Amino acid sequence: MAKYQTEYWSQVGKKNTRPTLKLVLKRARIEKIKYVVIASTTGATVKEFLRLKPKAIKIVCVTHHTGFFKPGYNEMSKSTENYLMKQGVVIFRATHFFGGMGRAVRLKFGGLYPDEIAANVLRIFGQGVKVAIEIAIMALDAGLIPYGKKIIAVGGTDQGADAAIVIIPAHGKNFFATKVLKIICKPE
Repeated sequence: MAKYQTEYWSQVGKKNTRPTLKLVLKRARIEKIKYVVIASTTGATVKEFLRLKPKAIKIVCVTHHTGFFKPGYNEMSKSTENYLMKQGVVIFRATHFFGGMGRAVRLKFGGLYPDEIAANVLRIFGQGVKVAIEIAIMALDAGLIPYGKKIIAVGGTDQGADAAIVIIPAHGKNFFATKVLKIICKPE
């Protein structure tokens, strides 16, 4: 059985982006993983990954849904979106798996609901790990990655990337069948 070491960052955030993405590319090559799903609001994290020349890797960028920041507004510019698509990146914009109806009810009436409780439990492992699990499920539900296959998912805390996992996501309706196989890196 191969041994893999988890890298732990001393702080959260953007400064870990390039080291995280280098570890992602290295692990994808070692394990022959063909799909990498990256959370990126503005596209900057995906652009950084592209600079590493990830040949033979299919990249899915999961970004905020329209209206996340303010009604009717997309946080990723059209020019960035067009650039990424020309590079072969698939852009996916949808309501967050852990932030749909439960978030709407909480914002209107208060309280916490199952989707947000699950999100808060996953945050025990860090915001980036929670995001990575969430976007993997979202990409699978959208048919953008193959069912039952190992992928790498990359998330972050606030800006940039600071967490990456090897995961076999389940469809949202079967959330508890999701398997996080390895944590590549995360903040301490």
